[in-house]
Amino acid sequence: MGDRKEARDAEFQSFVIGRWPRLLRTAFLLTGEQHAAEDLVQSTLEQVYVAWRRVASADDPEAYVRRVMINAHARKHRRKLREFLAPKDDSGLVREIADTGDRIAQAEDRSALLKALAQLPPRQREAVVLRYWEDLTETQTAEAMGCSVGSVKSNAAKGIAKLRAIPGLADMVTQGGRK
Repeated sequence: MGDRKEARDAEFQSFVIGRWPRLLRTAFLLTGEQHAAEDLVQSTLEQVYVAWRRVASADDPEAYVRRVMINAHARKHRRKLREFLAPKDDSGLVREIADTGDRIAQAEDRSALLKALAQLPPRQREAVVLRYWEDLTETQTAEAMGCSVGSVKSNAAKGIAKLRAIPGLADMVTQGGRK
């Protein structure tokens, strides 16, 4: 009995070590905050550990865990009327166009993208993050979000359209060939 539990614990530990960076990145993109992302991943892994035997026997354990995480995030969001994901507005600042190899400019670009993602409604943000940042297929995204492929397409298209409508974000991509 003890050997089976130890083997299951070792298997779970191996899963966590191998998937932690990707789960944390997804959680960060969903929440917009490092500490909230860590909390989301940890609470997800707590739920998954309890059911690890069932999770490990699933066709795709990582997809199962991702779905648990998205559901946990959605439940949290439903309880809160509003999430404050982005820092205060800095629209009064003048931005320089930096060299494409400039690490600081890349960090600013990333910050601008995260602020833009924070402006999207939760379902659109989930669809955009999973489809374009995590590079999941429409079917995988639909499974993770617990919705139809059509809903994924709709939410992703609306989210991308809103991101394209943000002037500073569109300028960042088109100026100087930076992405």
